[in-house]
Amino acid sequence: MMKILFIDDEEINVELFKINFSIDFEVLTGCSGLEGLELLNQNPETKVILTDLKMPGMNGIEFIKKAKEKFPNKKYFIVTGFGLTEEIQDAIESGLIHRYFRKPFSIKELKQAINEK
Repeated sequence: MMKILFIDDEEINVELFKINFSIDFEVLTGCSGLEGLELLNQNPETKVILTDLKMPGMNGIEFIKKAKEKFPNKKYFIVTGFGLTEEIQDAIESGLIHRYFRKPFSIKELKQAINEK
């Protein structure tokens, strides 16, 4: 079963993600960029990383930049309650992230993106 990592500082979002994705994937979750980096170090076989954009301390883009230094061959997605910002657009154009999804996202659409080769 594919291992995926979901990072969001809001506990309700983490719980809802687990409920909706644990059937199809092995789901790891964390509530900060720092925790996400620790989880990746402990689980280097993780294939896909999804993170909220707005988090205290380290935002999603900063987290992905740090994670990509050590784990460049993974798929990274931003999940945000905000629209397409210049920061997200730059991250897509530079190849930092594969895609972004606006909350509330379509579970079906997100599962398809995770499973794309």
